[in-house]
Amino acid sequence: MPKFQNKQNSPVIVPEGSIDSYRNLTIFNFQPFSHKEDEDEAAFLLESIAWPETPTLQSPISLNQASDPAHSTLTILPGRNRTQWYIGDQLEVMIKMYDCQGHPKTSGGDLLFARLHNPNLGAGVAGQVVDHLNGSYSAVFSLLWEGSAQVEVTLIHPSEAITVLDRLTVEHYDRVFFKSDFQSGTITETTTCNIHLRHTEQPVCDYTDLLSGEPWFCYKPKKLSCDARINHKRVNYNLKILKAKEEALFQRGVNLKVSLPGSASITVLPKKDQPQVNSSIVKSGPSGYYYQGAWRALDGTTVKQFNTPSAITQCLKGKVVHLYGDSTVRQWFEHLNNVLPDLKEFNLHGPIKVGPYIALDYANNIMVTYRCHGPPISFTIVPTSELWYVANELERVVGGTNTVVVIGVWSHFGPFPIKVYIRRLQSIRRAVVRLLSRAPDTVVIIRTANPRAMTLSITLTNSDWYTLQRDKVLRAVFKGLNVHLVDAWEMVLAHHLPHDIHPPTPIIENMINVVLSYICSQKVV
Repeated sequence: MPKFQNKQNSPVIVPEGSIDSYRNLTIFNFQPFSHKEDEDEAAFLLESIAWPETPTLQSPISLNQASDPAHSTLTILPGRNRTQWYIGDQLEVMIKMYDCQGHPKTSGGDLLFARLHNPNLGAGVAGQVVDHLNGSYSAVFSLLWEGSAQVEVTLIHPSEAITVLDRLTVEHYDRVFFKSDFQSGTITETTTCNIHLRHTEQPVCDYTDLLSGEPWFCYKPKKLSCDARINHKRVNYNLKILKAKEEALFQRGVNLKVSLPGSASITVLPKKDQPQVNSSIVKSGPSGYYYQGAWRALDGTTVKQFNTPSAITQCLKGKVVHLYGDSTVRQWFEHLNNVLPDLKEFNLHGPIKVGPYIALDYANNIMVTYRCHGPPISFTIVPTSELWYVANELERVVGGTNTVVVIGVWSHFGPFPIKVYIRRLQSIRRAVVRLLSRAPDTVVIIRTANPRAMTLSITLTNSDWYTLQRDKVLRAVFKGLNVHLVDAWEMVLAHHLPHDIHPPTPIIENMINVVLSYICSQKVV
């Protein structure tokens, strides 16, 4: 398959793909890592997120042996022979999974989310789920408020569905269709593009980025040159990728994001001078929780409430805020632009949703910008002139005390093998390290991933299972750097509102409060 290099890039030798397996995570090697330490780190990360073994499926499959939330149970366990619970204790709930015939499951691998909440108090906290690999699970919750606390456990996917999702990553990494138009004069051609193209006799245009090394390829047009490319676009999804009856494993209201039945609740009493009841099966607690609708961090950060436009403006006065990434950080730009009357968006005539965007408050010397990340990106149409990689953009940032950089890159990487995402994060991290080296007072904020509503099409490309893996990797890659995390994962999971890739306003307001608290930690608001 001959490759033609874009004139703007130097030649890059790209090997044909080879499939290898790392435990239960099957990986398609699109391109070697540029550094040996990156490859070693990727292996470590794959080890750390390796999923428990899931069942091998027969074809056609039967739901009889699949995990079934309707038959499954949850039970609150007593702690240290006590039947009373106090603030500061940990609550442990035992979950037993059963199949559709009512038989107990004997293996693990189900994806479960857990939440403890009190709707009347506007309180909620995410629980940690531990897989005992025998059909039983533990959900552990920190008890953080006085009063009623209700347990909610949701089956996101049975283990049998995880088997399917894992297979799709290997066999159908290109299940999202990307194309580019090429134009010269009156001649226009369209070809297929992706991080890796299946081997054919058709020549290939190599658009691997010169600076970051990020790969991207398109089949070469028959008449035009590779330099005639004018845009990038997501065309559609290939949903005809399931084997016979596998769709039954992804039924809303049956086995796709369905809460386990039954009511389990406790009453939490005021803190008492006695040893706390702590679970022995988890080593860390939640990053925060909601109380009276407001997010309270547990990592030592004081989350202030910026409830008025004037409070937000005072915090951002004299600041330049750069937002880079997908639509989940663009949502923050849109929120600030909507709530601050003196922040005026300047129309750069960029494509809707793509940008770039810029908003200015001249009187208070505030500038807020947004730029989307480079491929893979599933926006409908992006001009090639706007295909910028975050790592390259960061090299342009001078940085300093009055500069804030916000990065949110995750939602477009679900269909691809996890190594693709790891490589992207490593590239961004190197740029962040260089930025903080030349301007250590720069405030760098990383937005994590979050759960979302799931239809069949969304599930097959961006399931919460894919997102959870990427969220774990994101945290590990940036651990130890002088950056701040906005834990969007727990902020969505702990809240009573439905999951959405673009969380509703009450959650966004809390996220913005966290961001502003990082920016203005020394200011009195």
